[in-house]
Amino acid sequence: MPNLGHSHFPDLNTAAPEALALLLQRRSTRAFRPDAVPHDLLQQLLLAARRAPSGGNLQPGRLIAVQGQRRQQLTDALLQDFQSQAPEQEDYAYFPRPMPMQLRKRQVAAAQALYGALGVARDDRAGRDAQFARNYQFFDAPVALVVTIDAHYGPGGYMDLGMTLYGLQLAAAAMGLGSCAIGALASYPATVRRVLELPEHQHIVCGLAIGWADETAPVNQTHTTRAPLGEWFQTLE
Repeated sequence: MPNLGHSHFPDLNTAAPEALALLLQRRSTRAFRPDAVPHDLLQQLLLAARRAPSGGNLQPGRLIAVQGQRRQQLTDALLQDFQSQAPEQEDYAYFPRPMPMQLRKRQVAAAQALYGALGVARDDRAGRDAQFARNYQFFDAPVALVVTIDAHYGPGGYMDLGMTLYGLQLAAAAMGLGSCAIGALASYPATVRRVLELPEHQHIVCGLAIGWADETAPVNQTHTTRAPLGEWFQTLE
């Protein structure tokens, strides 16, 4: 077999096939137009996302669309929790504890990119809180999803579910839609279960907002960087 060096392949940033272009262009959308997403289109996206890899084809996780009065009840309850700073036991640990300094720097850089795009100063606590609270409003997206997983699944179930969620976001991007995963919902799992009348064994993983991006919104001009390849890839011989 001939040795095909990197020079034989196009630069992904300039000559990527359509599917690879989606990987490079996808970003989190935090402001949406009010236009509805047709139900048939949403179903198509969900069915496409479920084609993600799944160990043993178990297909873990549930996605729940919250609408109308129930959605408003959920938002109101979550905002009350956030504003009162009431502590609640999460169903799973999202971030490493303690946070290593290298990862903390990445987190801070992402926050600076977001609040910088909004013109919110670092010491503007009220401005930062107001933007964070929009997580609990699903950024006013026309589609608001709550993602759960059965408590009996181990880490492998979360891995498979994560691939499904990424597939859903890529499918949305392919159809011209924006999306944003909302990890903040996992901070108040008991509240989410109470409002949605879910059983205790349904762990709250995250939320997901989907809709048509408002490209004029400053918040959608946020650009984050990714760690250099050498920090997370190596070759062993």
